[in-house]
Amino acid sequence: MENILDIAKTHFEQDFPFVLYCKPNSDEVIGFFQKNDTLYPGDDFTNKGFVFASFDGSKAFLIPENESDRISTIFQNKEVVVSELETDNSAASSKSSFEELVTKGIQAINMNQFKKVVLSRKESIDLADFDSITAFEKLVYLYPNTFVYCFYHPKVGIWLGATPEQLLKAAGSKFETIALAGTQKDKGSNEVLWQNKEQEEQQFVTDYIVEKVKNIASEIKVSKPYSIKAGSVWHIKTDISGDFKSEFGLKNIIQLLHPTPAVCGLPMNESKAFILKNEDYDRTFYTGFLGELNIGEKTDLFVNLRCMEIEVASATSDRSKLAMTKAYLFMGCGITKDSIPEKEWEESVNKSLTMKKMLDFRF
Repeated sequence: MENILDIAKTHFEQDFPFVLYCKPNSDEVIGFFQKNDTLYPGDDFTNKGFVFASFDGSKAFLIPENESDRISTIFQNKEVVVSELETDNSAASSKSSFEELVTKGIQAINMNQFKKVVLSRKESIDLADFDSITAFEKLVYLYPNTFVYCFYHPKVGIWLGATPEQLLKAAGSKFETIALAGTQKDKGSNEVLWQNKEQEEQQFVTDYIVEKVKNIASEIKVSKPYSIKAGSVWHIKTDISGDFKSEFGLKNIIQLLHPTPAVCGLPMNESKAFILKNEDYDRTFYTGFLGELNIGEKTDLFVNLRCMEIEVASATSDRSKLAMTKAYLFMGCGITKDSIPEKEWEESVNKSLTMKKMLDFRF
């Protein structure tokens, strides 16, 4: 894998856009290396390339296939052992603010403004000599069952992530998506018991997606819910698939699915308005979507979860190593009428460990 990583480092030093990514349970790392620094729009969904879109729908950018070199390599996966990180609940002001936000969300649910809302927080970590390409490599080895990526554009910034959630897979008239909700910390056992709160939350998401897509699709199939591990936590997952009706296409279903109830809430418009009004920061690309658009006549998109944005204050002579760096981590929790603010805070702390383990990991 060293060759493709070296190409990415050279591209970064030249200030040209690129993306590195590895799909879930794959041994292939793929890179799109753009040949100029143009910022191409990605909201048309008929072009080919790698799309990177925001939560609120205001931004969608594309690294176009026809303006890039596409390079891939097979890597030898290896088992890595990471010591268990201590969860840190000491950030009293952050904890208090987030629990107040959750309480506000629960009150809005009890006032019938919506059934569910996904509320999130942003955490910053100071780093020294951070290497984004090496960070990507660590994520590939740490989380082989997620979509791992490193995206860079000089006019957008640096983002990395290891997301467990597929937004959409489409080829021709056929599509696949998932409902993902419920969270609990991994305790080292494959036997996972879910409380009513998590099961109800999962059913909300599944019912919403099926109701949305049945207007533009036929032959809809829905699996039984099952548990899936993603990094340090478990989720409940349901697979949903079908066929587009002839008068509809890719753009229609993306607009229906995004943002999903797993990152926004139910109903979408009301919960989204609450998020935009009450969260004390701009999510930008967190809980947006990213992935392959019309590559080989197939589209493979993921929700941007378990991710971080890198803010650079200064760089060393080796630009891949950023001397003074701030990493922003993002964590969200699905809030229902049965949510307990302190438990939601603990869930957000557990979710932060996905990226913190990468920062703590050494080859």
